[in-house]
Amino acid sequence: MENKNPLSPHIQIYRWHISSLVSISHRITGVINIVAITLICIWVSLLVLGETNYSFINKLLNSILGKFIALGVVWSFSFQMLSEIRHLIMDMGYGFELQTTRITGLLVIFGSFLLTILIYLIGKNFI
Repeated sequence: MENKNPLSPHIQIYRWHISSLVSISHRITGVINIVAITLICIWVSLLVLGETNYSFINKLLNSILGKFIALGVVWSFSFQMLSEIRHLIMDMGYGFELQTTRITGLLVIFGSFLLTILIYLIGKNFI
């Protein structure tokens, strides 16, 4: 006897879409941003407590690892911001067509990288 029940979409038969990637990344960057904001608040608190407390954070942020983390946080905020703009537009009832969701998803992904590069160049006084 053959089972005629439909299969649930799971990893083996579900095809990934840009919207899925943007949605999952939006949630992940949200968590990263909460942690980053908390660490930034601690960093600012250490500034108030004196230079000895601040020197450790200053050394960390000037290392290659610190610069990589700072660049990652800038990307995370950029991605979150562009994704939120996309969600606001969708909340107004626009952009639900399949082609539009693909385009806006790609705009969020590539736009976040471009915005991160732009912020980096502004920080380095190249622009």
